[in-house]
Amino acid sequence: MNKLPPVTKNLLIINVLCWMGTLAMAKYGIDLQKLFGLHFFMAPGFRIWQLVTYQFLHEGFQHIFFNMFAVWMFGRIMEVQWGSKRFLIFYLLCGIGAGLTQELCQFIHYELVYAHYEVVALGNGITIPMRQYLDQILTVGASGSVYGILLGYGMTFPENRLIIFMPIPIPIKAKWLVVAYVILELLLGLRNSAADNVAHFAHLGGMLAGFLIMLYWKHKERKDNHIKFTW
Repeated sequence: MNKLPPVTKNLLIINVLCWMGTLAMAKYGIDLQKLFGLHFFMAPGFRIWQLVTYQFLHEGFQHIFFNMFAVWMFGRIMEVQWGSKRFLIFYLLCGIGAGLTQELCQFIHYELVYAHYEVVALGNGITIPMRQYLDQILTVGASGSVYGILLGYGMTFPENRLIIFMPIPIPIKAKWLVVAYVILELLLGLRNSAADNVAHFAHLGGMLAGFLIMLYWKHKERKDNHIKFTW
């Protein structure tokens, strides 16, 4: 596949431009992540459209490199398989599903840990109001969409073999790679998703959204085929 399909190509361009724009604007004291990253819904900075915009922001070169590499590797295949419109819808909805999952996890954590506090201690006798603390919690990145695409690839081409490096090359079928990622993200999330600053449950939310979307597509296709048959 020599030529990138249009949605995959434009997603790569937009994400890179947003990352470069974040670096450039930071020099002028403008924090694009604070404006367009996904805030906790109980925080003053939360806006509903952040469920979309947060998907195009990234924290550092490594973060955007691996996400965009996965979009290039799997996204181009799935766009050709599904068509550009369906692929774009899938990509965005998986990201929204990941964001909603992250919001739910943050709410559960808030209810279990912080619900009865008005201030939060930062150490050395420093405290800040709870609303200000919540406003500092941000989620950024296309990982939810990426994990959704990976699941879509695994469900569409389950027997395809992929090569992973850990540290030596190991061939693995796509379906087992998806299962491995689900187990890994679940274990890491249950251990302590805040410890490594990675939204593991958001990754799972992106995969769950992708799974539900594909179930809906299959159901709709069966229904359409049945209608055609009866006529």
